[in-house]
Amino acid sequence: MQKALTIAGSDSGGGAGIQADLKTFQEMKVYGMSALTAITAQNTVGVQAVYPMTPEAVAAQMDSIGSDIGTDALKTGMLFNADIIKAVSDRIKFYKWTNVVVDPVMIAKGGASLLQQEAVSALKEHLLPLASVITPNIPEAEVLTGLTIHTLDQKKEAARLLLDLGVKAAVIKGGHDEDPMVSSDLFYDGQSFVELKSTRINTKNTHGTGCTFSAALTSGLANGEEVLEAVTKAKKFIQAAIQNHLHIGHGHGPTNHWAYNETGGSLS
Repeated sequence: MQKALTIAGSDSGGGAGIQADLKTFQEMKVYGMSALTAITAQNTVGVQAVYPMTPEAVAAQMDSIGSDIGTDALKTGMLFNADIIKAVSDRIKFYKWTNVVVDPVMIAKGGASLLQQEAVSALKEHLLPLASVITPNIPEAEVLTGLTIHTLDQKKEAARLLLDLGVKAAVIKGGHDEDPMVSSDLFYDGQSFVELKSTRINTKNTHGTGCTFSAALTSGLANGEEVLEAVTKAKKFIQAAIQNHLHIGHGHGPTNHWAYNETGGSLS
Protein backbone atom coordinates (compact mmCIF):
# COMPACT_ATOMS: atom_id res chain seq x y z
CA MET A 1 0.00 0.00 0.00
CA GLN A 2 1.48 3.30 -1.10
CA LYS A 3 1.07 6.31 1.16
CA ALA A 4 0.50 10.03 0.52
CA LEU A 5 0.57 12.98 2.92
CA THR A 6 -1.25 16.28 2.61
CA ILE A 7 0.05 19.28 4.55
CA ALA A 8 -2.73 21.82 4.22
CA GLY A 9 -5.65 23.62 5.77
CA SER A 10 -9.04 22.18 6.68
CA ASP A 11 -12.17 23.19 4.75
CA SER A 12 -15.25 22.78 6.92
CA GLY A 13 -17.37 22.68 3.75
CA GLY A 14 -15.50 19.59 2.56
CA GLY A 15 -14.75 20.75 -0.98
CA ALA A 16 -11.12 21.84 -0.70
CA GLY A 17 -8.12 21.49 1.60
CA ILE A 18 -7.33 18.27 3.40
CA GLN A 19 -10.89 17.01 2.95
CA ALA A 20 -10.57 17.18 -0.84
CA ASP A 21 -7.07 15.71 -0.68
CA LEU A 22 -8.04 12.71 1.42
CA LYS A 23 -11.06 11.99 -0.78
CA THR A 24 -8.80 12.10 -3.82
CA PHE A 25 -6.14 9.87 -2.24
CA GLN A 26 -8.84 7.32 -1.46
CA GLU A 27 -10.15 7.35 -5.03
CA MET A 28 -6.60 7.00 -6.39
CA LYS A 29 -5.90 3.95 -4.22
CA VAL A 30 -3.29 5.40 -1.87
CA TYR A 31 -3.37 5.56 1.92
CA GLY A 32 -3.93 9.19 2.89
CA MET A 33 -2.50 11.09 5.88
CA SER A 34 -2.64 14.73 6.89
CA ALA A 35 -0.82 17.43 8.79
CA LEU A 36 -3.17 20.31 9.49
CA THR A 37 -1.82 23.86 9.00
CA ALA A 38 -4.99 25.83 9.69
CA ILE A 39 -8.68 25.46 10.43
CA THR A 40 -10.97 27.48 8.20
CA ALA A 41 -14.62 28.27 8.68
CA GLN A 42 -15.54 27.91 5.03
CA ASN A 43 -18.35 26.99 2.69
CA THR A 44 -19.21 27.38 -1.00
CA VAL A 45 -19.90 31.10 -0.51
CA GLY A 46 -16.53 32.02 1.00
CA VAL A 47 -14.10 31.84 3.90
CA GLN A 48 -15.58 33.19 7.10
CA ALA A 49 -12.55 32.73 9.38
CA VAL A 50 -9.01 31.29 9.44
CA TYR A 51 -7.35 29.86 12.56
CA PRO A 52 -3.71 28.93 11.81
CA MET A 53 -1.91 26.22 13.72
CA THR A 54 1.40 27.02 15.40
CA PRO A 55 4.53 25.96 13.48
CA GLU A 56 5.31 23.59 16.35
CA ALA A 57 1.94 21.88 15.99
CA VAL A 58 2.46 21.39 12.25
CA ALA A 59 5.98 20.02 12.80
CA ALA A 60 4.71 17.65 15.52
CA GLN A 61 2.13 16.17 13.14
CA MET A 62 4.80 15.63 10.52
CA ASP A 63 7.06 14.04 13.13
CA SER A 64 4.29 11.62 14.08
CA ILE A 65 4.11 10.48 10.47
CA GLY A 66 7.83 10.56 9.77
CA SER A 67 8.82 8.60 12.87
CA ASP A 68 6.36 5.78 12.26
CA ILE A 69 4.52 5.51 8.94
CA GLY A 70 6.54 7.49 6.42
CA THR A 71 5.20 8.59 3.04
CA ASP A 72 5.82 7.86 -0.63
CA ALA A 73 4.75 11.34 -1.77
CA LEU A 74 3.40 14.50 -0.22
CA LYS A 75 1.69 17.70 -1.21
CA THR A 76 1.45 21.09 0.40
CA GLY A 77 -1.60 23.30 0.12
CA MET A 78 -2.55 26.23 2.31
CA LEU A 79 0.49 27.07 4.45
CA PHE A 80 -0.67 30.56 5.48
CA ASN A 81 2.49 32.14 6.90
CA ALA A 82 6.28 32.17 6.70
CA ASP A 83 6.85 30.37 10.00
CA ILE A 84 4.69 27.41 8.95
CA ILE A 85 6.46 27.27 5.59
CA LYS A 86 9.84 27.15 7.33
CA ALA A 87 8.68 24.41 9.71
CA VAL A 88 7.28 22.30 6.88
CA SER A 89 10.44 22.72 4.80
CA ASP A 90 12.61 21.76 7.76
CA ARG A 91 10.68 18.54 8.39
CA ILE A 92 10.71 17.56 4.70
CA LYS A 93 14.49 17.91 4.68
CA PHE A 94 14.88 16.10 7.99
CA TYR A 95 12.99 13.02 6.77
CA LYS A 96 14.50 13.27 3.27
CA TRP A 97 11.02 13.05 1.78
CA THR A 98 10.84 13.13 -2.01
CA ASN A 99 7.99 13.39 -4.54
CA VAL A 100 7.01 16.77 -3.12
CA VAL A 101 4.11 18.54 -4.87
CA VAL A 102 3.66 22.22 -4.00
CA ASP A 103 0.24 23.73 -4.67
CA PRO A 104 0.96 27.39 -3.81
CA VAL A 105 -2.49 28.21 -2.43
CA MET A 106 -2.84 31.98 -2.13
CA ILE A 107 -6.45 33.04 -2.63
CA ALA A 108 -9.72 31.18 -2.06
CA LYS A 109 -12.44 31.05 -4.73
CA GLY A 110 -14.37 33.75 -2.88
CA GLY A 111 -11.34 36.06 -2.79
CA ALA A 112 -10.09 35.53 0.76
CA SER A 113 -6.32 35.57 1.19
CA LEU A 114 -4.92 32.21 2.29
CA LEU A 115 -1.23 33.18 2.20
CA GLN A 116 0.24 36.21 3.93
CA GLN A 117 2.24 38.49 1.65
CA GLU A 118 5.51 38.02 3.50
CA ALA A 119 5.12 34.27 3.16
CA VAL A 120 5.75 34.39 -0.60
CA SER A 121 9.45 35.02 -0.03
CA ALA A 122 9.66 32.14 2.43
CA LEU A 123 7.91 29.88 -0.07
CA LYS A 124 10.46 30.70 -2.75
CA GLU A 125 13.46 30.48 -0.43
CA HIS A 126 12.66 27.41 1.66
CA LEU A 127 10.05 25.20 0.00
CA LEU A 128 10.36 25.51 -3.77
CA PRO A 129 13.93 24.12 -3.87
CA LEU A 130 12.49 20.92 -2.35
CA ALA A 131 9.63 20.60 -4.84
CA SER A 132 9.36 17.91 -7.47
CA VAL A 133 6.40 19.71 -9.05
CA ILE A 134 4.69 23.06 -8.50
CA THR A 135 1.08 23.53 -9.64
CA PRO A 136 0.16 27.24 -9.68
CA ASN A 137 -2.82 28.71 -11.46
CA ILE A 138 -2.12 31.77 -13.57
CA PRO A 139 -2.59 34.39 -10.80
CA GLU A 140 -0.32 32.40 -8.48
CA ALA A 141 2.31 32.03 -11.21
CA GLU A 142 2.16 35.79 -11.75
CA VAL A 143 2.82 36.44 -8.05
CA LEU A 144 5.72 33.98 -7.93
CA THR A 145 7.41 35.20 -11.12
CA GLY A 146 6.42 38.87 -11.34
CA LEU A 147 5.16 38.31 -14.89
CA THR A 148 1.83 39.13 -16.49
CA ILE A 149 0.53 35.98 -18.19
CA HIS A 150 -1.90 36.11 -21.10
CA THR A 151 -0.21 34.09 -23.85
CA LEU A 152 1.39 30.68 -24.26
CA ASP A 153 4.82 32.28 -24.60
CA GLN A 154 4.28 34.10 -21.31
CA LYS A 155 3.27 30.82 -19.67
CA LYS A 156 6.48 29.26 -20.96
CA GLU A 157 8.59 32.10 -19.59
CA ALA A 158 6.86 31.80 -16.22
CA ALA A 159 7.53 28.05 -16.17
CA ARG A 160 11.23 28.67 -16.87
CA LEU A 161 11.39 31.19 -14.01
CA LEU A 162 9.72 28.72 -11.65
CA LEU A 163 12.36 26.12 -12.44
CA ASP A 164 15.00 28.79 -11.80
CA LEU A 165 13.62 28.90 -8.23
CA GLY A 166 14.62 25.26 -7.77
CA VAL A 167 11.57 23.19 -8.61
CA LYS A 168 12.13 20.21 -10.91
CA ALA A 169 8.90 20.60 -12.92
CA ALA A 170 6.02 23.04 -13.19
CA VAL A 171 2.39 22.79 -14.24
CA ILE A 172 0.80 26.17 -14.91
CA LYS A 173 -2.91 25.48 -14.83
CA GLY A 174 -5.22 26.98 -17.42
CA GLY A 175 -8.39 27.55 -15.44
CA HIS A 176 -7.89 31.31 -15.72
CA ASP A 177 -7.12 31.22 -19.46
CA GLU A 178 -9.02 33.72 -21.58
CA ASP A 179 -10.09 31.09 -24.12
CA PRO A 180 -13.82 30.46 -23.48
CA MET A 181 -13.72 26.99 -25.04
CA VAL A 182 -10.47 25.38 -23.90
CA SER A 183 -8.49 25.14 -20.68
CA SER A 184 -4.82 24.43 -21.35
CA ASP A 185 -2.35 23.39 -18.65
CA LEU A 186 1.34 23.80 -19.48
CA PHE A 187 3.85 21.23 -18.20
CA TYR A 188 7.58 21.94 -18.19
CA ASP A 189 10.38 19.80 -16.76
CA GLY A 190 13.39 21.75 -17.99
CA GLN A 191 13.60 19.66 -21.14
CA SER A 192 10.33 20.08 -22.98
CA PHE A 193 6.96 21.81 -22.84
CA VAL A 194 3.73 19.81 -23.05
CA GLU A 195 0.28 21.38 -23.39
CA LEU A 196 -2.56 19.45 -21.79
CA LYS A 197 -5.83 20.72 -23.20
CA SER A 198 -9.40 20.01 -22.14
CA THR A 199 -12.81 21.38 -22.97
CA ARG A 200 -13.76 24.26 -20.69
CA ILE A 201 -16.88 23.41 -18.71
CA ASN A 202 -19.36 26.20 -18.08
CA THR A 203 -19.95 25.79 -14.34
CA LYS A 204 -19.49 27.72 -11.12
CA ASN A 205 -18.91 24.45 -9.23
CA THR A 206 -15.11 24.55 -9.15
CA HIS A 207 -14.39 24.82 -5.44
CA GLY A 208 -11.30 22.80 -4.55
CA THR A 209 -10.15 22.10 -8.11
CA GLY A 210 -6.54 23.06 -7.39
CA CYS A 211 -6.40 20.94 -4.26
CA THR A 212 -7.95 17.97 -6.03
CA PHE A 213 -5.67 18.20 -9.06
CA SER A 214 -2.51 18.37 -6.96
CA ALA A 215 -3.73 15.52 -4.72
CA ALA A 216 -4.34 13.35 -7.77
CA LEU A 217 -0.86 14.21 -9.02
CA THR A 218 0.62 13.34 -5.62
CA SER A 219 -1.19 10.01 -5.70
CA GLY A 220 0.34 9.20 -9.06
CA LEU A 221 3.84 9.94 -7.80
CA ALA A 222 3.20 7.82 -4.70
CA ASN A 223 2.20 4.98 -7.02
CA GLY A 224 5.49 5.21 -8.86
CA GLU A 225 4.34 7.02 -11.99
CA GLU A 226 6.64 9.34 -13.93
CA VAL A 227 5.82 13.02 -13.44
CA LEU A 228 4.19 13.65 -16.83
CA GLU A 229 2.16 10.44 -16.53
CA ALA A 230 0.93 11.51 -13.10
CA VAL A 231 0.11 15.01 -14.37
CA THR A 232 -1.84 13.61 -17.33
CA LYS A 233 -3.90 11.30 -15.12
CA ALA A 234 -4.52 14.12 -12.63
CA LYS A 235 -5.83 16.26 -15.50
CA LYS A 236 -8.30 13.52 -16.43
CA PHE A 237 -9.30 13.11 -12.78
CA ILE A 238 -10.12 16.79 -12.27
CA GLN A 239 -11.86 17.06 -15.65
CA ALA A 240 -14.24 14.28 -14.63
CA ALA A 241 -14.71 15.86 -11.20
CA ILE A 242 -15.69 19.23 -12.71
CA GLN A 243 -17.84 17.81 -15.48
CA ASN A 244 -19.92 15.69 -13.07
CA HIS A 245 -20.45 18.34 -10.44
CA LEU A 246 -22.67 17.91 -7.39
CA HIS A 247 -24.82 21.08 -7.15
CA ILE A 248 -24.02 21.57 -3.46
CA GLY A 249 -24.27 24.96 -1.76
CA HIS A 250 -25.20 28.45 -2.93
CA GLY A 251 -21.81 29.57 -4.23
CA HIS A 252 -18.84 27.85 -5.86
CA GLY A 253 -19.85 24.24 -5.25
CA PRO A 254 -17.40 21.35 -4.81
CA THR A 255 -16.30 18.97 -7.52
CA ASN A 256 -17.21 15.28 -7.66
CA HIS A 257 -14.28 13.30 -6.30
CA TRP A 258 -15.63 9.88 -7.27
CA ALA A 259 -16.58 10.83 -10.85
CA TYR A 260 -13.28 9.65 -12.40
CA ASN A 261 -13.80 6.08 -11.26
CA GLU A 262 -17.56 6.08 -11.80
CA THR A 263 -17.10 7.21 -15.41
CA GLY A 264 -14.58 4.53 -16.22
CA GLY A 265 -11.21 5.94 -15.17
CA SER A 266 -8.64 3.17 -14.88
CA LEU A 267 -6.18 3.11 -12.02
CA SER A 268 -4.45 -0.06 -13.11
